[in-house]
Amino acid sequence: MAQILAEAPPTRSRGHLHRILGVGFGVAVIIGGTVGSGILRTPGEIAGHLRSPGLVMAVWVAGGIYAFFCTLAVTELGTMLPQAGGWYVYSRRAFGNYGGFIVGCTDWIVQATSMAYLAVAFGEFVAEFHPAWHGRTEGLAIGILILLALLNSFGLRAGARTQELTSLAKCLALVAFVVACFAIAPNSAATAPAVEMIHAPEGGLVLALLISLQGVIITYDGWYSAIYFTEEDTNPSESLPRSSIVGIVACIAIYLLVNVSLLHVLPMNRLAGAPMPAVDAAQLIFGGRGRQVILVMSVVAALSTINSLLLLSPRILFGMSRDGLLPSKVASVNAGGTPATALWLSTIAAIALVVFAGTFEKLIAMASFLFVAVYLSGFCALFVLRKREPELPRPFKLWGYPWTNLGVLVASAAFLVATIVGDLKDALFTLVLIGLSYPIYRLVVVKFWLPARE
Repeated sequence: MAQILAEAPPTRSRGHLHRILGVGFGVAVIIGGTVGSGILRTPGEIAGHLRSPGLVMAVWVAGGIYAFFCTLAVTELGTMLPQAGGWYVYSRRAFGNYGGFIVGCTDWIVQATSMAYLAVAFGEFVAEFHPAWHGRTEGLAIGILILLALLNSFGLRAGARTQELTSLAKCLALVAFVVACFAIAPNSAATAPAVEMIHAPEGGLVLALLISLQGVIITYDGWYSAIYFTEEDTNPSESLPRSSIVGIVACIAIYLLVNVSLLHVLPMNRLAGAPMPAVDAAQLIFGGRGRQVILVMSVVAALSTINSLLLLSPRILFGMSRDGLLPSKVASVNAGGTPATALWLSTIAAIALVVFAGTFEKLIAMASFLFVAVYLSGFCALFVLRKREPELPRPFKLWGYPWTNLGVLVASAAFLVATIVGDLKDALFTLVLIGLSYPIYRLVVVKFWLPARE
């Protein structure tokens, strides 16, 4: 471990990151970054495609296995290179400065897009509580981004405590929902909007399974959240494996329990294709208050995930700046241990995306392509570093290597190909943007920022 820390590039900042985090925060940020309002919505889409309780549960289990081994793979990387920045760090080590630059920029764009999208969702949820707030979604979204950014600007401790509290509240709310689904007999008099029957897509069961797995993998996204904070962990070689395994197992358990609960309360013809099946289930259990119950859960879920993104996004920019791939100012750290400039750059980017929310459909389409591409960079980096630098200390090693790493790499590549085939226009547009990054790297990064570091 001492060898790795000695190899870390010198911090070009006015302050320094604080080593105050542990297992509890790691679990909280994984749950916060993974379990969002998607689990209250996606089960209806999956049921609409598969029409079978057994198949529905099978794809959620398969997605959980994929996320579990992805988590173990990135945990090896995180304990091997315990530096701030996440996926960027591993790609730069394995593929050089340009590889790190493109992965870091891609990862940051994905996180900023997700942050903006969730902020808008938060605004929509809150607006449902009072008629006067209808039409003010954008203002509510911008307001929560600024509020959470201000809170995180006080320092890492404030942001970490907020994450722990909101993740705990989210877990307790979902567990309470699951218990209620089994403990309270559904009210047969309760009504919910009728749901149109949805048939399996053309192509039969195989295509239905592939489309369902895509939705499940997207819903599991966030399992890697703890890797951005290894430099701020008091003992990353022990804390990261523990928090990663506990965190992803907790997420899998929550997702499976929520699905079992929905299947228990809702008949398949009602669950299938329901836009918000959790609302339908809550209305059957709690009557007219059911919608408010789910709205409160959705608000808490969105808050927790937005805060996790506000915590991790600045670490990407911080790591890139410290290594000379961004202006040195971006690596500045305030007295509380927060990369303040990077925090506000991330917040401003998310606010800009909120203001231009009309482009969300294209942005989300691009992000769904890019986030798995970032995964692939990490799994490829693991192969490269195992072969090229076998002497690096590895406090944790991926179970079943190389087959498990090959398995998640192939699964991720298949997801990427399916995304390209399903949305060729947006995928090609995204690839063109990635291609344009190289001249930017050569003309700006190599010419101005890297020489300044030297």
